[in-house]
Amino acid sequence: MGCSPVGRFHEGDGGTALMDAPAAYPVPAEERTGPLWAALREVMDPEIPISLVDLGLIYDVRREGSTVEVDLTFTATACPCMAFIHFDIQDRLQREPGVAEVRVNEVWTPAWTKARISPEGREMLKTMGVSM
Repeated sequence: MGCSPVGRFHEGDGGTALMDAPAAYPVPAEERTGPLWAALREVMDPEIPISLVDLGLIYDVRREGSTVEVDLTFTATACPCMAFIHFDIQDRLQREPGVAEVRVNEVWTPAWTKARISPEGREMLKTMGVSM
């Protein structure tokens, strides 16, 4: 399954810049494997006990040396938990062997939809009485 490249936003010291996203972006569910993805599955949404990965909020994870970069989206631009989520991602990934720095990029393209919630996330929501 191939996707055409789309833009993504990267927040850096100089503000927000539009950058090109990888061709398969967000990363397809079947490719969300490895220790960094496993670690991110331990990071829960602050409002409901479901991982950010299962909610479909993590779009990509890349590692170069001791630096990890995470592309993250939110369900809304005014999410009150944005700072907490950034901190939780950085805190969890910095506990991984060899990780010294974690950069979290907020991305808004493509926009999040409930279709991005994993089957496991849907089941957890259902057990909490949330219909999908």
